[in-house]
Amino acid sequence: MRRSDLFATVSKESVSDADCRSEELAIKAGLIHSYGSGTFGYTHLGKKVLDNIEEVIRDEIDEVAQEVRMNLLQTSKLWKESGRWKDFEGEEFFHFKNRDDKDFCLAATHEEAVVGMARKFVRSYRDLDFTVYQIGRKFRDDHARKGLLRAKEFTMKDAYSFHRNEDKLDRKFEEMMEVYRRIFDRIGLEYSVVGADNGSMGGDTSREFIAEAEVGSDTYMKCRGCEFGTKNLEASECRECGSELEKVNGIEVGHCFKLGTRYSSSMNLDFTTEEGENKSVVMGCYGIGVSRLISAIIEQSNDDQGITWNREVAAFDTAVVLASEEEKACNKAEKIYQDLSEEEEILLYEGEMSIGEKFAEADLIGVNRKVIVGNNFLENGVIEVEDRTGHTELVKEVAK
Repeated sequence: MRRSDLFATVSKESVSDADCRSEELAIKAGLIHSYGSGTFGYTHLGKKVLDNIEEVIRDEIDEVAQEVRMNLLQTSKLWKESGRWKDFEGEEFFHFKNRDDKDFCLAATHEEAVVGMARKFVRSYRDLDFTVYQIGRKFRDDHARKGLLRAKEFTMKDAYSFHRNEDKLDRKFEEMMEVYRRIFDRIGLEYSVVGADNGSMGGDTSREFIAEAEVGSDTYMKCRGCEFGTKNLEASECRECGSELEKVNGIEVGHCFKLGTRYSSSMNLDFTTEEGENKSVVMGCYGIGVSRLISAIIEQSNDDQGITWNREVAAFDTAVVLASEEEKACNKAEKIYQDLSEEEEILLYEGEMSIGEKFAEADLIGVNRKVIVGNNFLENGVIEVEDRTGHTELVKEVAK
């Protein structure tokens, strides 16, 4: 991608109405555009970051679940079957009546929808066990604040597992917990695993993945020796490793629930056992706030210059920076750009920006490696390769 062709507005100016560092940097770096309270669009830069996170999620979860897509526009029928329509109506729902005076809502979550889909398929124990997931939008009429951390429209990965009994749910729950650990490790997020209340979701057991951040709305006790965390603010010692606990704020980025038969029993999702008995399917639910992860990562990974993505997430891991107007340098920069582009999408800084502006913008948007073609090449035949920390190597050829 040539910088002159990039659809993004990157700004050096401060963002006066930003609630937190991640919102400020996401706007300055040209990742997102605000359409109003809690609604955002993504530029090419922002969408690439979102796509990269989704790619990591799919890469890990496709081994244990099947991807589906469910409806965003939902009727009230299934919600009334589960008994949750009255819980959400008038609060978190975007709900309305259509021309036939029927109740509809925009999807806030998909437990009801997935049960409606599953009960067309499940008849006997032979149809179990299985897990499905989707990555898509959700809508909640929440109090919008802190950019992508609390938006009215957002992207989630939600997965649902269906089982014959509690033992099989327990095994799937632990498997999904490991999948989540791999996902968050790959995208460079520091997190704690915290026991939590199931709340309106129902069921009896859940675990939250919380990323430490001062702007987070969750307060918990974090262990500095392992991943353990607890919302018991009186606790002082880690029950897992014995290390001291510290009171911190954090952002909920993932949540795994054992739902049991909360939805299957109320919505008649039943199956026939090997013995011929009729039983309710046992369920689990597993969510990740995908768009929220952008802000959570920025909160943990930034410096005075801008965002410090890891390679799995960065919109552009490498930028070729032309630092001379000499034809020889231009030709070399173009060749490096073409060669590197065979392996990944590269950002090429040419055009009328000053050298300082190119460097500053690359750091702001989170480029990890700058390949600089300038005076050192013209005078000594070497290319400067500078990483995000400022460390520079002089090379004859640039490794892909």
